[in-house]
Amino acid sequence: MGLKLETLIIVVIVAILSGALMVKFTHKSTDGKLFTKELEFTNTTFIEVDTATMQSRAFGTYGIRDAGVLTLHNLKYHTKNIELLRAKKGTYKGDKLYLDGNITVNQKEGYDYSAQHAVYDKKTKILNITSAFTGIMDKNIIHGYTLRYDTQKKEAFGKRIDAVVYTAEK
Repeated sequence: MGLKLETLIIVVIVAILSGALMVKFTHKSTDGKLFTKELEFTNTTFIEVDTATMQSRAFGTYGIRDAGVLTLHNLKYHTKNIELLRAKKGTYKGDKLYLDGNITVNQKEGYDYSAQHAVYDKKTKILNITSAFTGIMDKNIIHGYTLRYDTQKKEAFGKRIDAVVYTAEK
């Protein structure tokens, strides 16, 4: 009878170990996607600097970094060349900032632009507005369908432009 009890205990232990080794532990969310969120925050300011000066400053009321991509809601962005850039949502992917919803760009000098979709390349300092836009400076008004604006050179190239421009009287 002692041998049967020992055999039964060995069989139970082997069954428990086999069952434990067959279980696969994963870190998945309920919708089936792999959980990748690295950071979540509210009312935060990010300041990007190099060895000499501040490069840019960004503020978001809510943000998340997921799989290496930073997304900010109610974004306010500032650089040496841009007085204030606002958007409902901004997504950083590498050197590009993808902007969506109620975008406004206020310049220290020049036109102020508004649009719904744009991409700002931090490396080249070029803002590509990829939706219909409006540009306003004093009484001057420009409407167009796309715009490529170099924030350093203050040069803009647009498509399908409709403008009212006032010049100085001579």
